[in-house]
Parts: sequence; structure tokens; C-alpha cells
Amino acid sequence: MPKTLPTVDMSAPVRCAPVAAGPVSDQAALEIALRLKALADPVRVKLVSLLFGSDAGEVCSCDLAASVELSESTVSHHLSQLRRAGLVESERRGMNVYHRPCREALVALCTVLDPNCCR
Repeated sequence: MPKTLPTVDMSAPVRCAPVAAGPVSDQAALEIALRLKALADPVRVKLVSLLFGSDAGEVCSCDLAASVELSESTVSHHLSQLRRAGLVESERRGMNVYHRPCREALVALCTVLDPNCCR
């Protein structure tokens, strides 16, 4: 049976030395791994791509569902995983929920993996 990862508050972007700088602490490794785990699904990668590609800066769940050809409930599940990882922010307006990428968190994750990545 796979080992369950502990729950970690990932509301703030990951802040640790780049992995190339030397061995990371167990806590830093866990925080990085949980964020990568949230992205380790093709649908979630596509959703993040759609959010970044939005001219409006945010996208309604209904439009995301249509774009990935999945039900709104399935897309909502994927977005909740990304939100828990601190990679997406969401806001309810009436019956609709709008989502936007948490750019700072995604840039921080890229920088931890490769400090020269996002320059």
C-alpha cells in the first residue's frame, strides 16, 4: 500500500534554496513534492495552461470544463487539488466560480527546481 503524504499548509509559495544548491531538508522536499504531485496530471497541466493563456486573467469553471471536455464537477475536483497546492486561486461570483493562476507560487516552484528557469 502506498505511503500517504502528510498534510502541509501550501497556501504560500515554496521558499527554500534551489534543489541544485545541495541537499534540501525533509520539510522542503515534502513541500516541493506535494506541489509537483498536484501538477502530475495531464488535465491539471492543461488547466494551468488555460489559466495562464487567458486574456482576462481568469476563467470560469464552465469554460474550463468545455475546453478540456470534462464535466464541471471533474474540473472542480482538479482545481481543488491545484488550489490546495497553492497554485490556483478561485473566487465565487453568484453561480459561477472564476479561477486564476497563482503566478508567484508557480514561479517560486520553477525557481526552486532551476534558479535560472524564470529569468
